[in-house]
Amino acid sequence: MNKDRLASRVKRLQIVSTKLVEGILAGNYRSVFRGPGMEFDEVREYVEGDDARLIDWNVSSRLGSLYTKTFREEREVVLFLVVDVSSSIFSGGGGRREVVTLLVSLLSFAAIRNNDRVGAVFFSDGIEKWVSPRKGKKHALRLIGDTADFRPAGRGSDLGQALRASGEALKRRGIVFILSDFKTGGYERELSILSRKHDVIAVRVCDPVDNEYPASGLAYLQDPETGEVIPGLGFSPAFREAYEDFQQLRRRQWLLECGRRGVSTLEISTTQDPGERLVQFFKRRRGA
Repeated sequence: MNKDRLASRVKRLQIVSTKLVEGILAGNYRSVFRGPGMEFDEVREYVEGDDARLIDWNVSSRLGSLYTKTFREEREVVLFLVVDVSSSIFSGGGGRREVVTLLVSLLSFAAIRNNDRVGAVFFSDGIEKWVSPRKGKKHALRLIGDTADFRPAGRGSDLGQALRASGEALKRRGIVFILSDFKTGGYERELSILSRKHDVIAVRVCDPVDNEYPASGLAYLQDPETGEVIPGLGFSPAFREAYEDFQQLRRRQWLLECGRRGVSTLEISTTQDPGERLVQFFKRRRGA
């Protein structure tokens, strides 16, 4: 993509994202996440009604009267995006790539609107790019531009490696969005470790063909990540049924694995508005 087209596209993403963030998301952005937690502020004299469990007995014994600890919400929130750029997402035009790019834009602007830091890791079968969390509109625009114009070197996907690297780098509690089609495996242990410390949201980007194989003639299907080719017998009801059963089994397994680890899930189809689905997710979380 040439620089003029990229600049025009980023500008359009900025306009769409800013409008949505300011109109709907901004006021509820932090309230829907479990956030970074609380940090110690100071001690003060105990007054009736204070939580007795917060009494600081060491200070109280030194000063001869009861003192209690006070806490405040940690001011700094880090929003970190784990972005799948494997061939099943980023090959070809439109579709899943467009959804991922718009989600990166929406979430980045939501973060900077609240003066939070935002960062990302782009992964395929290896770590393709690391963007350290920072604040500011210029940083967010650069991150969006990187996503819109990204050209991955790898084809496959190693989500486990990306989650492991994210967990090792994020020292304080933060919010982690995983943007992927989850057409991979072997990441469950890393997901467990990451979700123990951070608020993790798994966003599954899908397409109608992921659920239902079209009734058609013989076609040869190539896995964009492995290059493997298999015949697609669209004329066969048995083939289409087996395909749909497999896809439903994979989806149920993904939901189960996330649920076991306390990871929230969001599914967005290429036929849906990512912004609208994100708003629905936020509303659902506030009501939970």
